[in-house]
Amino acid sequence: MNEIAINVDSLTVFYGKYCVIRDITFSINKNEFVTIVGPNGGGKTTLLKAILGLVEPTNGKVEVFSKPPKELDFHEIGYVPQIKNLDRTFPAKVIELVATGLTGKWKFVITKEIRNLALEALAKTGIENLAERPLTKLSGGELQRVYLARSIIRKPKLLILDEPATGIDSVAEVDFSKILEEQQKMFNTTILMVTHDWEYAFHHSNKVILLNKRLIAFDSPKKAFTEENLKKTFGHIGHEHTMQFIIDKNA
Repeated sequence: MNEIAINVDSLTVFYGKYCVIRDITFSINKNEFVTIVGPNGGGKTTLLKAILGLVEPTNGKVEVFSKPPKELDFHEIGYVPQIKNLDRTFPAKVIELVATGLTGKWKFVITKEIRNLALEALAKTGIENLAERPLTKLSGGELQRVYLARSIIRKPKLLILDEPATGIDSVAEVDFSKILEEQQKMFNTTILMVTHDWEYAFHHSNKVILLNKRLIAFDSPKKAFTEENLKKTFGHIGHEHTMQFIIDKNA
């Protein structure tokens, strides 16, 4: 029997009088790779924040590994936020930020053990050479990799990523995918990721959540990515947004 990593039951979230997500229910099994796809303003980031315990449900509940999110040890969850929400002005070095993934707070004197673990995480994300670089000197793609290193240094049971490929070129995106696949394979990590890339979601996910304030679909990529579901999610998708990648997949 599959063990449940994330259980969302009748989740509704209001910001003031504005309903961001309404009556969402789904369960994610341990070691699954699930992507969330939907339009801007559709509630994707709010859903992640509810799972992280950063947003209180107006109605319904969220459980992560059978506990309310706020009762989890912070080492159990890794989180990679959107680039646009990251502060690049803080006067610290890359290795110092990555180390906070273990310590939970800033320490400018890092033990040899933590330093080695931070360098190992940076090496996995391909940027060990940036360890001593100030955060202010990083590109968007580099900063995103630093936050990925920070999230995987503690070998989390659950890894949550909010549009991690934004600001990363296509070659680096392939490396990013390999990092996630290795993390999942080596540590049985459950991965939940927001993406705007339908093809990535189709080819890499065990399941896809299509979300536009309400849950449109939660199923395997082949069953979730139907024209009908996409129209419900995005409205009129037009001729330019064909489902050609599904045809290619089955060719």
